[in-house]
Amino acid sequence: MEFMLQQWCNVIARLKSLGDIAGKNLVLPEAEPIPRVRYRVGELFAGAGGMALGVRNARINGSGFVHVWATDKDEDACRTLESNLSICNCRVICSLVEDLDFADMPAIDGLVFGFPCNDFSVVGDRQGISGRYGGLYRWGVRALKKFRPAFFVAENVGGLKSSGDNKDFNTIMSALRRAGYHTFPHMYRFEEYGIPQTRHRMIIVGFRKDFGLIFSHPEPNGKPPATCSEALAEIPPDAPNHELTKQSQVVVERLKHIRPGENAFTAELPEHLKLRLKSGATISQIYRRLRPDAPAYTVTGSGGGGTHVYHWKEHRALTNRERA
Repeated sequence: MEFMLQQWCNVIARLKSLGDIAGKNLVLPEAEPIPRVRYRVGELFAGAGGMALGVRNARINGSGFVHVWATDKDEDACRTLESNLSICNCRVICSLVEDLDFADMPAIDGLVFGFPCNDFSVVGDRQGISGRYGGLYRWGVRALKKFRPAFFVAENVGGLKSSGDNKDFNTIMSALRRAGYHTFPHMYRFEEYGIPQTRHRMIIVGFRKDFGLIFSHPEPNGKPPATCSEALAEIPPDAPNHELTKQSQVVVERLKHIRPGENAFTAELPEHLKLRLKSGATISQIYRRLRPDAPAYTVTGSGGGGTHVYHWKEHRALTNRERA
């Protein structure tokens, strides 16, 4: 995510640092030197700051980006945000998005919002925009109408495209366009960009229509995907949040029968170690081991019920550092 957002932010920075983009000539006065700008960014649904990290690290021709406000409803996430964004005096607002007062928030040049994916995910109930969380994209639209930033970057799961019999995505795109933005959606497969995880996400980049700009998504780097063994080998033993997890004896015994790439339902387990879900479902992420020679499968936020992500050789779940 950090790499991807840096690419998008780099394009945004060119609004003032380059003369011609996509055939639209943006001419600065000849007597005025190219400024070293810090574009002001606001973020909704910020979580602990994954996208914010990409914003903070993006640089091009002396221009950069700085958060002036970020919001989330989770108190732990807000404390993490306050710590990580303290360098830029960002205002962190811990609140339900429905309770935000946009009139009391500073002006911004760009908006970032990874709106909740619960109702769009293929592993959820697929309630779409009519679900408890699915309609929260509207607050991103409201922020665009209120602040009129030059650009936005929105993110969600790949299931967004097919949600609601393929109608929800079109509804969201129409709302963004009516807010005054040209939109450029693209499904990114992160393993194609050097990330050691098969994480597929729909990213929507938008420019305010009066800029007349066209966005071209960054192409994959063409290199072989990074593997789990390569990624985990880079972690020093004294890295923070790298404490080994404690496994119960039954979990250890179960893992001894699960080979790399297998899960609790595809492995040949003894009867007393088999899982029998009430629904009769077989979920591929349950006690699934990584393959050392391939990228990880998608790391989810749940973590419970055998979804911690499991080492290919050692009989344990990954540490928090390894999952990151």
